[in-house]
Amino acid sequence: MNLSDNSIYLRYPEAQLQYIVREPALETAYPPVLFLLHGTGSNELDLFSLAENLPARFLVISVRAPFTLGPDSYSWYHVDFTSGTPVINRKQADKSRNVLLQFITQLQQHYQFDSKQIYLCGFSQGAIMAYSLGLTRPDFIKGIAVMSGRLLEETKSFVASAEKLKPLDIFISHGTEDAVLPIHYAREGLEYLKTRNINPTYNEYPEGHGISNEMLDDLLEWLS
Repeated sequence: MNLSDNSIYLRYPEAQLQYIVREPALETAYPPVLFLLHGTGSNELDLFSLAENLPARFLVISVRAPFTLGPDSYSWYHVDFTSGTPVINRKQADKSRNVLLQFITQLQQHYQFDSKQIYLCGFSQGAIMAYSLGLTRPDFIKGIAVMSGRLLEETKSFVASAEKLKPLDIFISHGTEDAVLPIHYAREGLEYLKTRNINPTYNEYPEGHGISNEMLDDLLEWLS
């Protein structure tokens, strides 16, 4: 795929996001929209490989993270592992969340999707971003799919009130054999959500760090 032929750049004061689009197969004036958020070290083509399987009514937009790690390799924020415990660059994480929010708002003016039907689907670090934006702006996001991710402790300090979180739909999938982000992250996230009176769709699978056919089938059922 030639990125230059299939992507559009939107420029902001401090960041730039690139994306690719699958238009909805079912024509409607204001379609629901699903934003795909890739993991660290990947790019917008990764999750876009799922686009042909996603419900036809959705406008699907796969987004490239703003920070460059290398050729065709990007992240939503950098992580330092030198201490043996992952330490995130919180400034970058906050910046990515804010830019993503602005990005979605500006894209609405171009694609005219339903502002009350905005969904995020993230894998790994992209799932962390879905948690971050969904739990802090449930007035803006209708639902989040968290695939092989985790909820950052840093995010909990500014999560919206339980009352405001009521309308937010959440799907969580995680492999019990995940060696990158072990299953305890998913379980801890689930327990935290319960303290906020949220009961997400939650599934564990005998898989590693990836998206299996069974995970995809359950995601499609949730989206439907």
